[in-house]
Amino acid sequence: MAQATPRYLEAILHHDIPLTRAMGLRVLSWEDRQLRLGIPLAANINHKSSMFGGSLYCAAVLAGWGWLHMRLHEAGINDGHIVIQQGAVDYPVPALGDVVSECSDPGDAAWEKFLKVYQRHGRARLNLQSRVLCDNKEVVSFSGQYVLHR
Repeated sequence: MAQATPRYLEAILHHDIPLTRAMGLRVLSWEDRQLRLGIPLAANINHKSSMFGGSLYCAAVLAGWGWLHMRLHEAGINDGHIVIQQGAVDYPVPALGDVVSECSDPGDAAWEKFLKVYQRHGRARLNLQSRVLCDNKEVVSFSGQYVLHR
């Protein structure tokens, strides 16, 4: 099994979700159970010279998807498929430059419950929060429910 590194996840994303290549997405870091993705403005610019809302939404969703993929990989779980089931997004201000999308650990209790349900039923849900920053300002807050199923 490949080591859970930023390059490993970036290769998975670019292969399994081709849109990520077109977006110019890069995996910046995976440290202390926090995933950081980078997305350039140039590949995602809209008619107002800001980042396209759909690209921002994708950046937020992909941070959660990638976070879950990395945690599962580290736990040796590779028999499931991750999908986004629900998402709620807020765009407080426009992104006028390159952005960083982040997803952090939901906590040990949520993770342990998620694993236990998956092992018992072959399907489990996990709520993850992500945010997108531009020049250290939050331009997107996102809450998503991800499902892992066999």
